[in-house]
Amino acid sequence: MKWVTRERAKVDRIACPWLIRKFVDPEAEFLFVPKEKVAEMAAKEGAIPFDAPGVELGHAMDGAEERVSFDAIINRYKLTDPALLDLAEIVRTADAKSVPRPRIEGAGLEAAATGFRATSKDDFDNMRLQFPLYDALYAYCKWRIEKGGKLEHVK
Repeated sequence: MKWVTRERAKVDRIACPWLIRKFVDPEAEFLFVPKEKVAEMAAKEGAIPFDAPGVELGHAMDGAEERVSFDAIINRYKLTDPALLDLAEIVRTADAKSVPRPRIEGAGLEAAATGFRATSKDDFDNMRLQFPLYDALYAYCKWRIEKGGKLEHVK
């Protein structure tokens, strides 16, 4: 299946392809286009749009908390892995404007994602560089949950 989002990805637009390839669609193809071309490209290519204004798999408010596209994909595809739900809190902290209980790891993820975007030649290179980071964060979340690790929130 094809998936389409906005170009110049940083956090959520790299986290989502990682999530999609690992847990939803291992053969997924991704298209990165200017924001104003997402709907047009989705229609033209029969692609699923994500992390763009007005799409089902985008940001939304849940009370006082902003949910990111990573959350929307988890909900849409009924993913219940506790480590993924833990990782979602980190992604949300790094990407959302309104997070009542931010995770301390989110600042590091945002910094790393910004650096990867600055040093990658394009969005596909950015995915290639960042996917191992998400593999490591997912392993960290699994380890933390298995060990009964305490959630660390920014004070």
